[in-house]
Amino acid sequence: MVDRRVLIDALAHRPLLRRMVRPLVAVGLLVVAGVVGFSTLGGASVVDSVFWLLDPTSIELHYQTHEGPATLVKAYAIVILTGLLGTGLWAGETFVSAAFGGQIQAEIEQMKIERKIDELESHVVVCGYGTFGKTVASRLQSTGRGVVVVESQESQYRQALDAGFLTIEGDARREENLAAAGIKRASTLVGAIDDSKMNIQIAITASQLAPTAKLVVRAGDQMDEALARRAGADEVVVPEIVSGEQVCSNL
Repeated sequence: MVDRRVLIDALAHRPLLRRMVRPLVAVGLLVVAGVVGFSTLGGASVVDSVFWLLDPTSIELHYQTHEGPATLVKAYAIVILTGLLGTGLWAGETFVSAAFGGQIQAEIEQMKIERKIDELESHVVVCGYGTFGKTVASRLQSTGRGVVVVESQESQYRQALDAGFLTIEGDARREENLAAAGIKRASTLVGAIDDSKMNIQIAITASQLAPTAKLVVRAGDQMDEALARRAGADEVVVPEIVSGEQVCSNL
């Protein structure tokens, strides 16, 4: 049996899969309805019912040698086959529009990224690719550290991809996105978003998924720093304080 959480995670990261689910489910339901209907109305076996769906002319041949509600079965077949034609066109249109829209290629690229992330160990998950997150990720990359970026804004997500980072698009406060970033195998998580409360929420989620990972949180001020530490942050960075100290050290 398919795990419900695995299915939800798959749908969350596969927009094309989400779009294809409905027409495919509709096709499946119509096939089941056809088999059940033919078995009930015409007394056909399951094998014969499936064959009638594949070759409707076999219904006419069947009733040439068998008695039964031929007219009713034929009418039911028309309804089912019309439904299958419609849902088949729906599924085909969805697939073709995805292919020409580049969505299939994008999802293939995302699958490659996810496979590479699965191979990482002791990497750093950087949540947010703003100025602070970009700086942290670039410095880590320059030292040879494995880095995975989690970013919810499409423009910044694209920037991270263009810069060569393994990137997950989504809200880092959600368990499935941190899991996709390999948080359970990561050595460190950096909450680098320009919002202290979001970074604290990310730290709380990360601490539940990966209790041994080091949590570094960006905070807006010293009050947020105290909250972050109570939330489990191992290190809190207040950029304004750090930059001020750097300026003073060079005077």
